[in-house]
Amino acid sequence: MSLFPNEDILTKEIESWKGFEDSLAAEEDRKTFMKMLNNCYKYAKAINAKAQPFPAEPVIMALLFSQHKMMEWLEGQISKPKINILKPLDQSINEISHNYRLSD
Repeated sequence: MSLFPNEDILTKEIESWKGFEDSLAAEEDRKTFMKMLNNCYKYAKAINAKAQPFPAEPVIMALLFSQHKMMEWLEGQISKPKINILKPLDQSINEISHNYRLSD
């Protein structure tokens, strides 16, 4: 029996992708791939709830869900109004210019 019974299916499935990871040429790609798979541990309970003999399907669903959440977050970032960081500077310059003209 495992200390982490909710992670057994997921751990085995991640281990089964070791050959794919090893076949990636770039070290950065291998790290990214493993990070992506390890992020599935957030959804280990849901993956194990599916309880089927082919665990790749719930793992893929967890990956898709994670990507969907990231896309929604990015969409939110894109749709936020942009703050004009120069506006306060423009106002200060205008005030200084106005005060300078008044003192002439």
